[in-house]
Amino acid sequence: MVQYFRIAIWLVLCLAALEMPAQDARFAHPVIRFGGLERADTTAKIIFLVFTGGDYNDGGHYISRILKRKRVPAHFFFTGDFYRSAENKKLIRRLKRQGHYLGPHSDKHLLYASWENRDSLLVDKEMFTVDLLNNYQAMLPYGITRAQAPIFMPPYEWYNQQISDWAAEMGLLLINFTPGTRSNADYTTPDMGNRYVNSAQIYESICQYERKSSCGMNGFILLVHIGTHPDRTDKFYRRLPELIDALRERGYRFGRLLQLVK
Repeated sequence: MVQYFRIAIWLVLCLAALEMPAQDARFAHPVIRFGGLERADTTAKIIFLVFTGGDYNDGGHYISRILKRKRVPAHFFFTGDFYRSAENKKLIRRLKRQGHYLGPHSDKHLLYASWENRDSLLVDKEMFTVDLLNNYQAMLPYGITRAQAPIFMPPYEWYNQQISDWAAEMGLLLINFTPGTRSNADYTTPDMGNRYVNSAQIYESICQYERKSSCGMNGFILLVHIGTHPDRTDKFYRRLPELIDALRERGYRFGRLLQLVK
């Protein structure tokens, strides 16, 4: 309960810090959108690396090896189905053993709100709560409790203020990836036509954002998928080693989100 109280206080401070004109965002600390943390301290050269997983895990063991070799902490948000899959048990135990954060991503990867109208909910409070509690239930066999994993990333990275409020009532901090790069498009496949973004384009979008943004990638929550559809043979996670090195050369270090709520 003490930890949840600290999260609530921290969120209040975040919201207060954002009472400033949009053009002064480079001087802000955390960035809150629809009640969720979208970016941490924009004055600190710290990046938070985040991975989500639901249907695919093809990059898991490669990613864990790279993170270990590069000594980079990361955050993994998995659905309940991902946690329950026998195929993923070895990977999840390995990630936990390496000290990475493991959290919830919705039990059944629900779509909370309409794509056309973000304020139009597709779930009610009970559906939201039961689904998320089931996600936590699937984490218990790995020794991960709700108190140990109070940070939550919504499915599809799509939510609204009501979802954030319900998460806060459960003592959880909802986070989302920081917009501006194309890293979240690493799931796209060639058959999607103009929506497809290859790994070279994703990599360049990150470098370009870092060069052009007034505060670089300070406090950035950078999302990569732990696995993608087999039709995407150009896997962006394969470029993690050079991306980590490039960001470090620019003076960034990789942080842990839990340090923000303790």
